[in-house]
Amino acid sequence: YLPARGVTWGLLPRPCHVLVLLNPQSGTGCALQLFRSLVEPMLAEADVAFTLFVTERPNHARELVQAGDLSQWDTVAVLAGDGLLYEVVNGLMERPDWQAAIKKPLCTLPGGSGNALAASINHYAGNTRAFKEELLTNCTYFLCKGLYAPMDLVSLSTASGKHLFSFLSFGWGFISDVDIASEKYRQLGNARFTVGTIQQLAGLKVYKGRLSYLPVETSSSPAHEGSWPEDPLLVPFDQPVPKHWTVVPEEEFISIFAIYQSHLGADFTMAPMAKLHDGSIHLFYLKAGVSRLGLIKLFLAMEKGTHLGLNCPHLHYVPVRAFRLEPFVSTGLMTVDGEPLACEPVQGQVHDQLCRIISGS
Repeated sequence: YLPARGVTWGLLPRPCHVLVLLNPQSGTGCALQLFRSLVEPMLAEADVAFTLFVTERPNHARELVQAGDLSQWDTVAVLAGDGLLYEVVNGLMERPDWQAAIKKPLCTLPGGSGNALAASINHYAGNTRAFKEELLTNCTYFLCKGLYAPMDLVSLSTASGKHLFSFLSFGWGFISDVDIASEKYRQLGNARFTVGTIQQLAGLKVYKGRLSYLPVETSSSPAHEGSWPEDPLLVPFDQPVPKHWTVVPEEEFISIFAIYQSHLGADFTMAPMAKLHDGSIHLFYLKAGVSRLGLIKLFLAMEKGTHLGLNCPHLHYVPVRAFRLEPFVSTGLMTVDGEPLACEPVQGQVHDQLCRIISGS
């Protein structure tokens, strides 16, 4: 995996001081124990100093990074699932000095049940697939090495006026339903998604809406972050999408999923072609009409990242720079980085290399 042209890698200073944000409820509830038994000894051996902050409620970490003085730390590490990093990214983007704050290197230390970004970074480093303690060990090793790379973020806005920043994915339909419905099985760890999939297959739903996108090959110059909070590729919701966009002719879907990393979970390789900073949103949509058996075959193939090789006529994939989704009815939940979002029109665009993330090589 070679960095793209124009990509600047960085190295944390020595000595290094890390702020570790830890959610004790993540995954199976063992995050603090994992930090003490696995992460802390590795940091000590690498002579990396840390300050540990244990969150006590939702949005606790978001409030801390939004208002706190972060200058004393060289990097902010998140030991939790992807949800806590989502809080941190959005907290940083809400600061008055967001342009400087979002450049502080972030680090994901997997302690949740999804751990998609950690699995993606492990994949980009050329490592074999890893789970649980092995994946956490690999990501802690990356932190000890101190190498960081730029990472794209996607700016999402909704018709009701919400503005969010996402590092992983946006979804509506079957895959999002599995993610949300499986929350109640958190104690099963990664197996929660298997249980959730079986549950959702039993009552398979069709989602009606209009999907539009700007393909990568028809997009002109990259969108740079200096224009925030404006998104130059997007127009207001009361206007039709620009003429050079593509409007999907079908309006009945099983699932629409936009992902910007390779993995959706430690054993779910949805976009094996993705990179940290490829300037692309990898858009997948599954049209209505696929059988339950066909859906099971697709999901089994997604574990290995071979689903596009099945040539399923209902599954479409296109790399895009921006997209808009307009549901016809407000059914089902949408998800951003695995977190629930009320169903409403939403649009987003990628911002190249907006933040920094600890990576392997």
